[in-house]
Amino acid sequence: MRFDVITLFPELVEMVSQVGVTGRAAKRGLIDLHCWNPRDYTEDVHRTVDDRPYGGGPGMVMKADCLLKAIRDIKSKKKPGKQAKLIYLSPQGQALDQDALAKMAEAQTDLILLCGRYEGIDERVIELEVDEQWSLGDYVLSGGELGAMVMVDAITRLLPGALGHDASADEDSFSKANEGLLDCPHYTRPDVVEGLQIPAVLKSGDHKAIADWRRKQSLQRTEKIRPDLFKKFLKINAKTDK
Repeated sequence: MRFDVITLFPELVEMVSQVGVTGRAAKRGLIDLHCWNPRDYTEDVHRTVDDRPYGGGPGMVMKADCLLKAIRDIKSKKKPGKQAKLIYLSPQGQALDQDALAKMAEAQTDLILLCGRYEGIDERVIELEVDEQWSLGDYVLSGGELGAMVMVDAITRLLPGALGHDASADEDSFSKANEGLLDCPHYTRPDVVEGLQIPAVLKSGDHKAIADWRRKQSLQRTEKIRPDLFKKFLKINAKTDK
């Protein structure tokens, strides 16, 4: 799966393909990450990518011309018939969740991730080229780079072969296989840490009892920490039981 990221800080975004799960996926050819700097598409000596907003106000706005040139250059290099979806990382976007990421991973459509800076980008870029807008949450970052890195990482781990065990993703919090619940607690050796011992059931060898314990813990943890997710789970299951 290919990711093209339009960013003023390519050296930052490129790090995501050099370490961990995403780094291994890149080495195996499961993902292909390319960064494009809008400054390379400017024509003035200062390589200007921003300007004052019309109507006044604080801050600067990223210019349309260099962004549109970058976007269209990326698209022009795609193989004939190859689709690419352009996503703008923005506080005004939909809240990114596991379901959305899973759909992107399943589709494996090339993604062009546009990282804004300053007060944002010229609205005409959104009108002309942006397919979707996504947000990490109800807060503001200095730019879209961290959001783009999150998307690359979260999508990559859902691609077949990216994890050591493909079933690992199924057991993650929010996954469809886990019915949108939070993950259960996990333990490893030693058996006792500062007086705290692992639950005895995990050493029992009884796989059904362990599965039942993990299920119960997942339900309890979700109800306590994320009651909104627990209510959603109950609602979905109520419909299923009818």
